[in-house]
Amino acid sequence: MIRFLICDDEPLAVERLRDLVGRVEGAEVAGTATDGRTAIAEVERLAPDALLLDIEMPALDGFDVVEALAKAGSATPLIVFVTAYPNFAAHAFDTGAIDFLTKPVRLARLDTAIERVRRAIGDREAATRLADLARQIDVLRAEQGGGGASGHLWVQRRGENLRLDLGHVDRVQSEGEYVRIFQGDASYLHREPISSLIERFDPTRFVRIHRSHIVNRDRVASIRRRPAGGYTIVTDRAEELPVGRNYRTVVRDLVQD
Repeated sequence: MIRFLICDDEPLAVERLRDLVGRVEGAEVAGTATDGRTAIAEVERLAPDALLLDIEMPALDGFDVVEALAKAGSATPLIVFVTAYPNFAAHAFDTGAIDFLTKPVRLARLDTAIERVRRAIGDREAATRLADLARQIDVLRAEQGGGGASGHLWVQRRGENLRLDLGHVDRVQSEGEYVRIFQGDASYLHREPISSLIERFDPTRFVRIHRSHIVNRDRVASIRRRPAGGYTIVTDRAEELPVGRNYRTVVRDLVQD
């Protein structure tokens, strides 16, 4: 019997994976976790054969978990990543991960992943794969959501995955652990801190003007000085965005463009 630990910060996703694993002969759920730190502790406690690991989680994400497990070295589960980003799948066999499952996970696809886990266990290659995967984490982080300045980003909307060209984004607004990405008349909710998302954009075209706002320089129509001090940026769609106190030098840079 192959014993799985499931780690996903969304309780509904955990329950779905638990149900699917239960339908596969020869597989069982040894435990679950809803955050990275708990996952690391449960791996040490339960010693599962494999980990169904969500990549996008707050605090410690899936990549952080892999790095921590590889560093500890005492437990070496096989890793099956679960992600909302289909572009990761192309790297599944080059990194040491057994597989990459795209949400929403389908039973047939999970069955295939479990069969790969079964073969890897037979080959006694878990420790080697975990070490290989840990060495590839930086590459995967660069690939996450498309990676790189002026690249692309995969977002979910109404049950489908959409590829956004980052160069065509108008602006981004922080909403807690999420960001809302505005492009034309549409907007997309994406789970990623604004502090890491800004690294994906071309700094010659996009600028952070507030802890909660990123704007495409080409979308800036005017800059207004507020009576009480500070500035407001007005976009070409008449949206008014505040300039944070720590970002006022941005105004000078924009005017000098």
